[in-house]
Amino acid sequence: MFRIFGAFIFLLGFGISFYFRRKAETAGEPVSFEEEGSSVKITLRVAGLAMWLSVILWLINPRWMQWSQLDWSSAIRWLGVAFGFICLPLTYWLFSSIGTNITQTIETRENHELVTSGPYRYIRHPLYTVGMAMFFAFALMASNWFIALATSVVLTMLLIRLPKEESKLIERFGDNYRQYMQRTGKLLPRL
Repeated sequence: MFRIFGAFIFLLGFGISFYFRRKAETAGEPVSFEEEGSSVKITLRVAGLAMWLSVILWLINPRWMQWSQLDWSSAIRWLGVAFGFICLPLTYWLFSSIGTNITQTIETRENHELVTSGPYRYIRHPLYTVGMAMFFAFALMASNWFIALATSVVLTMLLIRLPKEESKLIERFGDNYRQYMQRTGKLLPRL
């Protein structure tokens, strides 16, 4: 049952992301990955691949990920399902709010606009927050420590990359971005 809900959440979340990312790629010029630095770029992509593949393997055949299975209660696993379902409308909200400004790197597009509406009104990087929440939800659904570990590594690498990303945004938007930083939280709303 957890795999059925997990597959639904995964496919719908992936579909939303793919649609908006594809739309952004066709609407704008390509962006460079060079500014991230090779160690961050490589570690983030390898950990991201491990995170995605571990979820996909669990969804296809849980026995393939049984070596990292935990003995969590069904209540914890249902909590993962609930978090996953909560992440779906948030995923649509954040992608529809950022529009064609989405990139897979710290670089901005030439016609990039500062988005401060939707979830960006409260959080500067809701994609990181919602994306990581969704993959932690998969770790709970699968009751799997490896998915949780891979997601933790990706989150750590994103946190390492964030200062450089924010400095690029300051470089691009100047005082507007500095003011935006003062009224919003990085990954969670400012209280």
